[in-house]
Order: sequence, then structure tokens, then C-alpha cells
Amino acid sequence: MCSWLALFSIALVQVSPVASIWPFPPKRFKGNALIGAGSMGVDVEGRVIAFGDFNGDQFLDLLSLGSDEQTLSVYLWNHDDFIFKQSASFRHPGHVYNVVPGDFTQDGKLDLLVMSQGQASRQLAMYMYLASPEGGFDFNPISLPTSSLSQPIPFDSNGDMKIDLIGMTPSSSSSRTDPFQVWQNVWNASRSNSPIFDIVDAPFTGAQCTISNPHSNAMVDLNGDCLSDIFLLCDETTTDKYFQIWVNQKDSGFALAQQTHLPRGVQSISFADIDRDGTIDMIFSTCSSVSASTGVGQNCYINIAYNQQLPLCTSATAPSVGKNGKRICRPPEQLCTVDPDFKFDLTASSDNDAFVRFPITDLFPSSSLLVRDTTHNPPLPLPLKFGDVDLDGFPDLVPIISSGQDFTPKLVSSVPCAVGVVGCGKDGKGKRGWKVVRKGVDTLNNIRDARGVTFLDMDEDGTLDIMVQRSGKQGEGTILFVQNNFYYDAFFLKAIVLNSACAGGWCTTPNGSERYHPYGVSYSGATYKYTVLDTSGRRSAAQVPQLPQTAYQSLLTPYSYFGLGRTNNYIENLFVGSTLKHPSQTSPTSSSDEDQHFINMEGVIPNSKVVIMPPGGGEKGGVWRRELYLRPGEWIPWVTVTVVVATIVLGVIVIVLHLNEKREDELERRRASHHINFDAL
Repeated sequence: MCSWLALFSIALVQVSPVASIWPFPPKRFKGNALIGAGSMGVDVEGRVIAFGDFNGDQFLDLLSLGSDEQTLSVYLWNHDDFIFKQSASFRHPGHVYNVVPGDFTQDGKLDLLVMSQGQASRQLAMYMYLASPEGGFDFNPISLPTSSLSQPIPFDSNGDMKIDLIGMTPSSSSSRTDPFQVWQNVWNASRSNSPIFDIVDAPFTGAQCTISNPHSNAMVDLNGDCLSDIFLLCDETTTDKYFQIWVNQKDSGFALAQQTHLPRGVQSISFADIDRDGTIDMIFSTCSSVSASTGVGQNCYINIAYNQQLPLCTSATAPSVGKNGKRICRPPEQLCTVDPDFKFDLTASSDNDAFVRFPITDLFPSSSLLVRDTTHNPPLPLPLKFGDVDLDGFPDLVPIISSGQDFTPKLVSSVPCAVGVVGCGKDGKGKRGWKVVRKGVDTLNNIRDARGVTFLDMDEDGTLDIMVQRSGKQGEGTILFVQNNFYYDAFFLKAIVLNSACAGGWCTTPNGSERYHPYGVSYSGATYKYTVLDTSGRRSAAQVPQLPQTAYQSLLTPYSYFGLGRTNNYIENLFVGSTLKHPSQTSPTSSSDEDQHFINMEGVIPNSKVVIMPPGGGEKGGVWRRELYLRPGEWIPWVTVTVVVATIVLGVIVIVLHLNEKREDELERRRASHHINFDAL
């Protein structure tokens, strides 16, 4: 036996290298930090202008704009090679301002809405590049009705799940009463030369405003009913702005619910559930002045306006209605309950804890904030970017900080309030505080020429990574992907709502030769609400929008990503809302047709991706389709090895015990055979 062990040991020593006998591939990124991954194949002298799944393989692709601001290139993600590869490239005849990928023709593939310089100085020309059935695009674009310079945004005006646009036309922008116009989607595939849009009056009840340019318009649920509303940024004077919130009333159109002045010097507005209470909050920066040459703001503040809505009930059995018959909280199974009394209070006072503002110098002394990218013509607004990097359920922040001639992205983590924490009161009380991350972020800190930043999930591996757009002055290219390699014992969930294209979840090419899933569509207006129990048994709620903003190259992903925190349980309730206005078969919480624009999914597995396909907009009695994909994490091989080893060990134990018992039975039989029965004598 010893000789066999010696020979086996010698054989192991002679095997070289050790990796040849190791069953698992080496880690691609090593180290507990944010790690630079280079350009990942996107070697373009320009910028990334939009995200989308152009080939429907459920991996995020991207669209770039060349330095001439006319050449558009599609880069598809190659999972096997872990890199983006250029698929198609074409030159648009005009100067490109923005591109919105979307399934405008309801065929399950992404088309391209290109906004470019118009013939007149105050006009925005728009063109549509339709997706080709064989892949790619038809490079003969369709000309669309022009817009004013305030870029229109996608929304669903009538609940048919088709992409419409809302904005102002060159003629309506001068109107003081009804400047809003809707590009109504009237595409009919069965008609030859069918138009895509017709210009109609907006179904809005209330006093309309003049939309700002640039603006932060969004389609996002703000009153809590899981049905997206319209947020518009408006001009009052050349320096003063205010916002309007138009709530979605389904067949009754949109009604003006709130109109509030914004602080002077307001920049772009972002939307996220900052305090994880199940409502969408507003976050924006204000600056006393902005440099026209560098885009750097002076004396900048970060402002957070918390959405005041019905809170989550403290327990599933707690009463949700007060003694006066008025609802006081939302039960966990009724998160999509409308709160008509919701509001944003932007009054800066010690008595108002729903509005918090603090100077950027509290986080970064002697530094300023980059609020515009002046390398693009015209300059692009840079909103504050939020993403849950550490998966604790609270969005983190990545601003671009200016120090002299350097422009560096910084990671700022959302933390609980305490004494001395930025964003909290002097007594340490408040909703959330902010802390600059110092460890493991050298890749970001070494950048000196940033001009934009956004979050995405490379390779769909469940980590929220960062893409930094650069001017190239540092000599390291214009695109840098940063891999999030922090190890956290928390969970995530990814979700995407599709646009009801193709009955039954399958699309076919016009000649019927190919079937495909409509996974590539980008759909604005979906919303997610969920409740989850942490390890201490405390229940919390959160809300996440899907693609709420698309104007001015906002670079939001078509899917929603949210951290669940540390939990040892399934997601208790996941409510998925759409803009659907027609009743369907499934109604999770009510038999009323009014509540069937959303569904409730219970017991969703964390660390997975959920794909939701609502029934078609004109399909009454349709069925919501749900698909769940588990992420094959790096721990699966280890679990397999553990199971195999445990099975072998248990098998050996069973065999040894069986042999011992068999031997004892044989000894007992022999003893019995030699036993003399003296009573018989």
C-alpha cells in the first residue's frame, strides 16, 4: 500500500504545470477591487451613444458614434471571447444628436431612431433605421416629422404597448396653451409604405409648459400605482425652471398632479429609490454657474427630493386603514396602490427632512463637479449616475470631479446616517448619508480625462460594472470598462419587461423561415416594486424604474438591476408594472380590470434574471408570460465538487457500516451454532 502511495506522489510532482490538473478555469479578474478591463474591443475615436440587445441573445450590446459625429457602429457582445465585436457601421447624412433604440415596428427587433441637425436652426430632424429581418438595419432611413430642439422621449400614450413620442414640434413650441405634441405610433406591417408616426395633440388635461432644452424628461411611476407617469422639465425664464408631473389615468389620459419650482442653477435630474422605501425619488445638482468651455460647475450642491407617499406597513397583519377610513400604509401584497396625495417638497428648511442638499465640497474639498460634456456639439448634460455597486439595496453614486484640468470619476457609497456623515443632520439623523469609497478604486482615481460615466453589467454575470467615456487626452483611448470585482455576500435581481411584440413569445421572419424570441426590445415605462426580508426578519420595500430616460444620450440600460441586500429568503413579492391599458386574464391582487396593468410574482429566486412579456395591447384576455433565468455563478463547480465528495464519503461510510454489520452477524451466527442447550439435556 505504501509503495502505491509513493508512486502516486511522484506522479503528482512530475505533472507540470499544476493548472493542467486543476478542473476549474482561472479567474478572469483577480483582486477585491474595481479593475480596469480596457476598451473591450470598442476602439472608437468617439463615444458610446446607446445600449441595446441588437441580436436578441440576452447580452447587452452597444452603439457608438464616431468622432465625426455622423458614423454609427454597432458592437455585439461575444460571450465566448469576452469582448465586443463590431457588427455594422454606417454614416448618417446629418450631425447626430441622439439615438434611441426601440422596437417601433413591433417585430421583436430593435430599430434606431436617430435625432440629428435639421435644415432649420431651431429644428431637430428625425429618421428611423428599421431592423432588417435577416439581421442588421435597412440603411435607407425613413424620414419622420421634425421636432423642436427639445428632444422628444418615448412613452405609451394609449396603453397599446407601442412606442410613441412626446415633445414639441417647431410649430407647437410657440404655442402658449398647447405646446405638447404626440408622435402617435401608427405603423402597420401589412400596409406598404406605412407611416410610423402621426402628429396628434397630447391627451393631457391641465396647463402645459414650454419644455426645456436640454431637459430631464422621464417616464416613471411617481404616485405608486406601478403605472408610469410623465415628468417634464419646463422653462419659466432663461434661468428659472420648474417641473410638472402628469399622472397616468389610463383611458382618461394624463392629468397634471404637481407643478413646483426648482432651485436656481438646476442641472440634470435623475430618478432612483434612494432611501429604499418603495418610492422613486429625485436627485439633481445645482450650480451657481457653469463654464461654457469646460462644463465645470461652480459652487455646486447635490439635492435629494424624497417622494412623500404611503409607507410600507410595519407587518403583514398591521392595519392599513386608519380610524377615519383613510389609508395609512401599503400592505406587502398591495404595493401598487395609488397615493393621490404624493408630493415632492423642495423647501429647504430644518423642518423638512424630505429635501436634503449639501455642497459637493463636503465630499470632495477644493473640487468642482462636471455637469456638461463640452467635447460634443452641442454640449451634453451629465446627470448624476446611480447604481447599486455593493448590492445592499441602496443606489450608490459616481460623479465626475474636476480638480484643475483633471476630470476623475469617484465612487460614493450610500451609507446609514450617523454623526459626521455627509448628507445627514448635525445630530446624525436623516434618511441616507454618503461616503467616498477609498479602498479598491485606484482604477477610477487614476483617470484624468473622464467626460461621462454609466453603469452596465458586462457579460450578464450579475455584477454592476462601470463604463467611463474619456476625451483621450491621457493617451489611453476614449472608452474604459471597469469590472466590479468586489466580493459581497449580498444578492441581486435583474428584470426586463418586453413590449408585447409577437403573440406567444415567438416572432417569425416575413418569409416564415426563422423563429426568434423578442428579447432585444427596449421598452420605456415599466416599473418594479418588491418586498424582501433581511437576515434579521425586517421587511423592506424598494422600487426600480426601467429605462425612464432616453434623451441627450442618457445611456441607461434596457434592463433594471437592483440589489437585494443580505437575505436568506426568496423575494417575497415582486410587482411588475407596464403601461398596458387593456384587461388580461391574470390579476394578482384584484378582479378589477383597472388593476391589471401589473402582475405580482411571489417567491422569486435571487441572483436571477426575470423576463416579463405582457399580453398584446389589443389582446383582451391575454396571458402574462414569465421566464426566469438563473445565473451560472462561479460557485456552481464548487457545489458540484462538494456534492460529489459528500456522496462518496457517505457511500464509504455506508459500505463500512454494512461490512461491519455483516461481519458481526456472521460472528453471532457462529456463536449461536456452537451454543449448547443444557436444558435439552
